[in-house]
Amino acid sequence: MKTYLVGGGVRDHLLGLAIKDRDWVVVGSSPKEMLAQGYQPVGKDFPVFLHPKTHEEYALARTERKSGKGYKGFTVYAAPDVTLEQDLERRDLTINAIAQAEDGTLIDPFNGQQDLKDKILRHVSPAFIEDPVRVLRIARFAARFGFTIADETKQLIQQMVANKELTHLVPERVWQELSKALATEQPSLFFMALRDAGALKTLFPDIDRLFGVPQMKKWHPEVDTGIHVMMVIDQAAKLSDNITVRFAALCHDLGKGTTPIDILPHHYGHEERSIKLTKALCQRLRVPKDIESLALSVAEYHTHVHRLFEMKPKTILKVIEALDSFRRPERFEQYLLSSEADSRGRTGYEDLPVPTIAAFKQCFEAARLVTTKQFIDQGLQGIAIAEALRKSRIEAIKQLMPLN
Repeated sequence: MKTYLVGGGVRDHLLGLAIKDRDWVVVGSSPKEMLAQGYQPVGKDFPVFLHPKTHEEYALARTERKSGKGYKGFTVYAAPDVTLEQDLERRDLTINAIAQAEDGTLIDPFNGQQDLKDKILRHVSPAFIEDPVRVLRIARFAARFGFTIADETKQLIQQMVANKELTHLVPERVWQELSKALATEQPSLFFMALRDAGALKTLFPDIDRLFGVPQMKKWHPEVDTGIHVMMVIDQAAKLSDNITVRFAALCHDLGKGTTPIDILPHHYGHEERSIKLTKALCQRLRVPKDIESLALSVAEYHTHVHRLFEMKPKTILKVIEALDSFRRPERFEQYLLSSEADSRGRTGYEDLPVPTIAAFKQCFEAARLVTTKQFIDQGLQGIAIAEALRKSRIEAIKQLMPLN
């Protein structure tokens, strides 16, 4: 019985990164022997055990054996005669197929160390196509590490797309990988990797159709809507580590992908179209409701931030109320962060201040200082309190005008 550190633990160590989880593979053992040594069994599909002291996962060396047609036609085979190399061969990428022995020796049958040095993401074997989630994972690794996908792996992904393998993906798994990608320092790399490999149109058609759609050069020097949205999500990543903010930034301009050609490069009414497309995307991926809620609000109201100095006080209050800001001030802050990312996500605007953000905060704080207590003390009741509260809040915002 021999144990080896495998997968991400070895990869991250070689990259000089902190190791979050350690996974081990056990060669030359059996479930009976593992149980006799005090390991606790977990999982149903193949033999995985928890170490009696460290509680880290130890999996028996395993391989897949074909049992039918299609990518699901494989069964896991784990036995004492399965070698380390066979176990490594079933892994997705060469950089994840490196093992480390107890004495520190590296076992690298697929040249993963060289790919780490060259910053290349390459599949280990044609068995890559057996799990379509790997397409999302490789794009996520591209975003996380800033690596590029090998040409032969792109070709394999294109084959998977052509064979409609990606239609087998479960919505929850897509969202899981997307949320992890949004948590990286440069989320745009995830989408660009998918687009480069020919998979973006299948996986995220709402995002793919944005590329090549022009905008007014006066306001968007980058012109291309797809490029703009990629810039926006990267700016959102700089402004906030909250994926709720980042997802809202991703969805804010989805409606521009369906703008009638005859009115381009104008995008009249794109906010309403963005709301519908965002709602459809969230339903398709089963996005958590709280994340969906902000995305819908940002889709509807992101242009209001840019037009703040042109708006009437009652309109400003309407936006604040629509965001449920008085009850959930953190939601208003998230809205502003997403909108600030929208402003900064333009060529030449990345480091420029956005004065309307601070001004909008002032409006909110001024309105929040007006409470119902003073009207109750005046003897008002029922709807009269609500009317007086709203009127006074509008007046408080008006006192800040002109904001510029």
